[in-house]
Amino acid sequence: MSDKLEPNNIRTSALGAELHEDEAKTLAGIMDAQRLKDGELLSTEGGAANTLYLLAEGKLTVISNIDDVDQPVYTMTAGECAGTRAFVDRTPRKATLRAAGNAVVYTLEPDAFESLLEQHPRIVYKVMRALFRITHTNLMRMNQESQQLSNYINKTHGRY
Repeated sequence: MSDKLEPNNIRTSALGAELHEDEAKTLAGIMDAQRLKDGELLSTEGGAANTLYLLAEGKLTVISNIDDVDQPVYTMTAGECAGTRAFVDRTPRKATLRAAGNAVVYTLEPDAFESLLEQHPRIVYKVMRALFRITHTNLMRMNQESQQLSNYINKTHGRY
């Protein structure tokens, strides 16, 4: 389903923080929008789609299959992105994404993004910087959660 994309939703997201208004409009021109109803799947773990997702409205639950049980591991809010690894590496999905309430997701395909290289290399550069920051932020969050779990298990650095 294709909807009109709001460039301001891109600019206020983790993906478009460095983009000027005209750059956000250019990026919006190669993206699509998808409306999801509560509980609807956006992507599945192991799926081959390499789409980058930008949550424009609502929430998405990130679900991982752990010991053959689907477990929610994170709830995304508006402005966050998912699928950065699959988008850059073109490898299978590592998690399932499900709408938690109604949601609007902007989608970007790798080939469409690469079409900007010749005419808009600064946009490509800024988006790639953003993808690096998003990945780094996710890694830092996971490391912090791992440390907190370790502290809890070992009963160190706090009251448990």
